[in-house]
Amino acid sequence: MSVARTHERYRALFEPRGVVVAGASTHPGKFGFVSLHNILACGYRGDVFATNRDGSTVLGVDCLRSLSELPEGVADLIFVCTPKSVNAELLRVAASKGFAPPSSPPPDTGEAGEQGRRDERELVALAEDLGILLVGPNGQGVVSTPASLCAQIVAPYPPAGSIGVASQSGNFVSSFLNWSCATGVGISRAVSAGNAVATSVPDFLDFYSQDPETSVALAYMEGIEDGRSVAATFSRVAAVKPLVVLKGGATAGGARAAAGHTGSLATDDRTFTGVCAQSGATRASTAEEAFEAAATFATQPLPAGNRVAVLTTAGGWGVVTADAIVRHRDLELATLPDDLRDAIDELLPPRWSRSNPIDLAGGETRDTVPEVLRLVAEHEEVDAVVHLGLGIQANQARMMREGGYYGVEGEDTNGIQRIVAYHERQDARFAEAAAELSMATGKPILTATELAMAFPGNAGPTAVRAAGRVCYQSADRAVTALVHLVRRARFLQRRAS
Repeated sequence: MSVARTHERYRALFEPRGVVVAGASTHPGKFGFVSLHNILACGYRGDVFATNRDGSTVLGVDCLRSLSELPEGVADLIFVCTPKSVNAELLRVAASKGFAPPSSPPPDTGEAGEQGRRDERELVALAEDLGILLVGPNGQGVVSTPASLCAQIVAPYPPAGSIGVASQSGNFVSSFLNWSCATGVGISRAVSAGNAVATSVPDFLDFYSQDPETSVALAYMEGIEDGRSVAATFSRVAAVKPLVVLKGGATAGGARAAAGHTGSLATDDRTFTGVCAQSGATRASTAEEAFEAAATFATQPLPAGNRVAVLTTAGGWGVVTADAIVRHRDLELATLPDDLRDAIDELLPPRWSRSNPIDLAGGETRDTVPEVLRLVAEHEEVDAVVHLGLGIQANQARMMREGGYYGVEGEDTNGIQRIVAYHERQDARFAEAAAELSMATGKPILTATELAMAFPGNAGPTAVRAAGRVCYQSADRAVTALVHLVRRARFLQRRAS
């Protein structure tokens, strides 16, 4: 059987017809229990099987004593939680049963010196001989929301979406999935490549580039052994979908840590930066930036140009956001056109800033924010908008709810309940207007407020998440995400010219 990384073989990994947990355990602290629990608890729709030496029942699943007892054709994914001494025989039995299963060996073979490396090489050679696609070792599993599959040894299970994650570090899979849960921007697939002795991060990226469930690829990498091959993969992927890459080992200390972590070889960091720029991949400096770049690609349109308008309810926020825009050479703080200024004049009192940033200066009425936002977003000389100040009214409403007077008989003479509901309704409306205008105009509108972190239940950030978008925790983070959008748009424009 060919060991070529075909789409069908990856289908068995991400959308298996059945899953076997080899080495299931009755002990809730062991991987053999946790992996089976997560598969069952997250609603996987295929058949679930398990094996252990005792043939005991785990979480309602009657375990087989051996994989040889499994009927043929009922499963094509094995999640391996057995000691490494039995893995070779497990693969042989799987092959004899007609499997071509992606398998994830346990995390105890990859960081144990020369003997561990010999064990890895032998397992890889056997898998190749048997035609088995091997993932790992030293990985934590796979997530595939289209199949409701959470075959991994840690939480969380993310909301469904279109970001495909491939990581050399299992912990970064967890990080990206946690941010997915926090922002509401969902995941299509996620896999931990571990030591990547047989199947590497670039292999998964190639799959994501052709996967209809994935619109953005997000990768964490440490070492690169074949730079030309990686560069070619980046180019293939970035030609069809945004590719965001976070690389560990960028410094001498980080490179030493990477070598100790997954046996990775460091590569020259400036060369890697050049590869990303040339191929069209987006390189992020931090994990937060990497996820937010991917989430922005997944939820915002690409801008036609780099002219940015800032709409703010307070002057200071606008000033520092203007500084952030100007610091990025890829962006331009748009000059406010005369006709746009005149149109805004009709909606705001004379004290508004009359320039960009557009500081409303406390002149908002019930409809001011959506109307000014519409004027700005629809103008032909504006390519993108950063929207600041969302959630202020709802935050005051929160204090009124919690202040001891809300709903108290005799204390609501000034309409506390009525004004609380109004404030919360308004901030939700502003967030909805931003999303609707962005879709209508095809222009990115990025909303930023620290309330997304401080009070995530605030009606403003809640409505942003409900609209399927990121509510950035600071204007700087919104501007950084916008830079990635602009660079991607320019890359595609150059390719098309």
